[in-house]
Order: sequence, then C-alpha cells, then structure tokens
Amino acid sequence: MRAIGSFFGGARVEVGLLQILPQCIWTRTRSYMLRPLPFKSSTFVAFSKHLQKAALSIRRIPTFTATMSTQKDSPSAQDGSSQKTPQPLQVAKRLEKFKTTIFTQMSVLAIKHGAINLGQGFPNFDGPDFVKEAAIQAIKDGKNQYARGHGIPQFDAAIAERFKKDTGLVVDPEKEVTVTSGCTEAIAATMLGLINPGDEVILFAPFYDSYEATLSMAGAEIKCITLRPPDFSVPIDELKSTISKNTRAILINTPHNPTGKMFTQEELNVIASLCIENDVLVFSDEVYDKLAFEMDHISIASLPGMYDRTVTMNSLGKSFSLTGWKIGWAIAPPHLTWGVRQAHSFLTFSTSTPMQWAAAVALRAPDSYYVELKRDYMEKKKILVEGLKDVGFKVFPSSGTFFVVVDHTPFGLDNDIAFCEYLIEEVGVVAIPTSVFYLNPEDGKNLVRFAFCKDEGTLRSAVERMKEKLKKK
Repeated sequence: MRAIGSFFGGARVEVGLLQILPQCIWTRTRSYMLRPLPFKSSTFVAFSKHLQKAALSIRRIPTFTATMSTQKDSPSAQDGSSQKTPQPLQVAKRLEKFKTTIFTQMSVLAIKHGAINLGQGFPNFDGPDFVKEAAIQAIKDGKNQYARGHGIPQFDAAIAERFKKDTGLVVDPEKEVTVTSGCTEAIAATMLGLINPGDEVILFAPFYDSYEATLSMAGAEIKCITLRPPDFSVPIDELKSTISKNTRAILINTPHNPTGKMFTQEELNVIASLCIENDVLVFSDEVYDKLAFEMDHISIASLPGMYDRTVTMNSLGKSFSLTGWKIGWAIAPPHLTWGVRQAHSFLTFSTSTPMQWAAAVALRAPDSYYVELKRDYMEKKKILVEGLKDVGFKVFPSSGTFFVVVDHTPFGLDNDIAFCEYLIEEVGVVAIPTSVFYLNPEDGKNLVRFAFCKDEGTLRSAVERMKEKLKKK
C-alpha cells in the first residue's frame, strides 16, 4: 500500500489504492461499490486521521477510478462553455477493423439527400394484420414479463411444426429449438457457443457482414471461398482443397444474401459429403427460405446424415415484413443446442414475450399466405429487374431473397463505393456496395446490390430516377 498523502489545493486525499474526490462519480472495476461521501473539501483535513485508521483495516482493496468536477478545475467554469474535450474512440482489438455497418451509413445518406432507399433490406410496408393483432392481444392479456430463455412453449412448438412441414424432420421443441432476438443473435449464439479460438470456419463470399464480425469475436480463423458472377456457383474443387480435418464448421446462407443465389441440390450434396467425411459442422442461415422463386428451398439439415451436425437458423422478419420485431430461432440436435443456449443465455437471455405469442400465430398461417407472399415479391422483382436492365445495368440472376446484384461498370465509376455515393447524391437512389461483403474488397468492386422489398410505386420511382439521371460512359 502506498503512503497516505494529501493534496488540499485540489481537495484530494489518497488512501492506498483508494482515491476520494469531492463531487465524484465512482466506477467499480471489481465487485465492490463505494458511494461518494458528501464532504466539502474543507472537511478532509479533519477526516484524514480517520481515513488513515480505515485504510489499515482494509484487507481487500478494490481499484476505483473517479472523475472530479469542481469549480476550480472544470473547463466549463473557465470559459463558460459546456463543451468537453473529445475522447478517442475505444474498441477491442478483435473489432478494430469493423466500422459502422454499411446499412447504417447508406440509410443516413438516404435521409440526408432525400434518396429512395433500395439499400437496406427492410420492407417499406407493414406486416399482416392478423400477426400484429395477436401481438396486441398478448400485451393486453398481460404476457409482458420475461419469457423463459429458450422461448415460450407455444412458439417453440410452432417452430418445430413449421420445420417438420418444410423439411420432414421431427424435432423436440423443448430440447432442440432456441428462440433468439433475430437471426443475427442466433448467428452470434451459434458462433460464440460452438466455436473456439483458432477454429477454422469456411465462409462463402460475398456474405452477410455479421458473419465475419461474430467469428472475429469468437476468435475463429476464417477461410473464404468466393462465389463469382454470373451464377455465383460453388467452386467445388476449391471447396475440396480448403476443407480439412482442421475445419470446425462451414457457414452457408441459402437463399443467399446479397446475390439471390440458391444453393443447388448438387452443391448441397457435395457440401454434406465433405462435412461428413471431415467431421465438420454446418451453420445454415435460412432467413429467406420463403422467398425462393426459381427453385424449391432445400434445408441442408434434411440431407442424410446432416441433422446431427447442423444448426439451422431462421427468423420471422423477412417472411412476415416485421423486421423490427427481431424474432429468430436456431434448430439443432441437443448436443449442439447446448452450446447455442449457453451463449444465448449471456447475450440476451430471452426474447420479447408478446412478440413470441404473435410469432406462434404467424408460423401457423395457412400455406396460402406464403403463396401470396411469393407472388407479390415476384411482381416486385420483375419491376426492378426489368427497370435496371432498361437503365443499362448488367443484372445477374436472383433465384431467391429480395435482392438483386448488378454490374455498375457501364456507368464509368471507379468502384462500387464511388458509384453508390454518386447514385445517392446525384440520382437520389440508394444501393449497397458489395465490396463490404468480401474479405478481399477487390472481389466486389464492380457489383452493387438493390433491394426490391418496397411497394411498387417506390420501385417504379427509383427506376425512373435512374433512367433520367444515370448515363453510360
């Protein structure tokens, strides 16, 4: 312990590792809490002897830091302003490379320039009334306290029923279903619960940006395989040379954001065979499973030998236009569910209770709902795709999701970011630069992504703006 000292000009007394200041805010760095004492600086002389005695009786001394605000030292007291000196931004090293998400950046620019937002993937129309009314009723019925961690029984059962209907697989809702706060949390809980530092995980680029960030938080070693236009097919030989006994997991997303690609039966069969051969897990993000246009969606968990090594992740938001509810889930065998639930317990613990009651109603919607949903989105897709072709873009096929990827190079901008900035500022339309979805940004510099989860009037207005103001170079 340091010698006890006093500095009365600044009204400070130090006792060992304990620093006491007038008008302090104390921050606890161990499991102790100290309340600031209501002493004026003039009283510290009288108390110094008492503090010495108190210090001698302390056996475990926590470390505290305090910020002092006095009339003498306060910058605002000196110059009359309330401004504070900006502090450097702080972030853990594992997240240093990640900036504000591109979706946030583009949405801010859209508002600033009054641009039509075809960037971020959220609908500009509302979800179905029968689901919203179920949420309202749940709130009125008092279902407003914490739900159990892995989901209310009614919603877990609805998820299991829907999964059986879609895949033919029978799962135990009590042991194999975990409700999460959106699919993004399901992804995080899966990575953090099942991946150890140094584990190899294979991604297919381009990929949803949370994959890389979450794997970085888990300390994974990322191996990346690039899907290339025009069809973004899986390079099977490259996959075979990349996967090994050191690979812990492969993460797939089908239908695929941002390209709209759907993994074919043949591709999934090869991935499954390689995973079984090398004892590799599969994390399958299937949030767009109900937006499959050109072929039927196949869940890799349904292939022979794959359920026991697969975590299937999904959500309510995309299929029911309720992205703000953040209701997701993960389905996995009990030995994998254990890790997912352990991580989930310390991420969010539980998910919105009344929204789970409403989500249970949603998942029991008749098949006619999904037929109409797909028909509506196919009409929206047609408007945007034909419009983009008329404008002069090279449009790549989109078999699912509500995204379409185009080649922007006919318009003469250096890269995708420069093009998207020009598109917002000069044309008044928002797209997403795809380079942010690659480990090597060069792979995506010629491509941008448009979303067609908007009403038809919005899509037509965006196309008209581009026809009027975008010129080939």
